[in-house]
Amino acid sequence: MQNIETRTFEADESAMQNLLAEARNEERKDRALKFSVRLAAMAVHIHKQGLNGIEAAELLRQEAERFENESRDLH
Repeated sequence: MQNIETRTFEADESAMQNLLAEARNEERKDRALKFSVRLAAMAVHIHKQGLNGIEAAELLRQEAERFENESRDLH
């Protein structure tokens, strides 16, 4: 038989809230950076391929759909 020691501790609620807020901010920063990198890559693709307005709009629509599906997967 093992000895199991149960420990209790008091958590500082404001410190936990600060940590959570900091984690959320870091996640937002990461998402914004990924989004801006993706937009820049799309702009380069549009330019290099010489896409017209209709083709560029379709590319943007597909990307919006990709983000929407990703959002659904996370919920």
